[in-house]
Amino acid sequence: MQQVNVQHPELRDEERQRCEVWTRVMGYHRPVAEFNPGKKSEHTERRHFREHRMM
Repeated sequence: MQQVNVQHPELRDEERQRCEVWTRVMGYHRPVAEFNPGKKSEHTERRHFREHRMM
């Protein structure tokens, strides 16, 4: 497998854009920014599943 070098450009603060994070809650999708404090805390404690690719 060949490794590829990827260069990430450096951005100034005024060039950056806020990223809106959505998650699935109780069967529908909602932006995390609209969660109440308890749900936000629960979201930060979640463990995220990461599937490893099979060769």
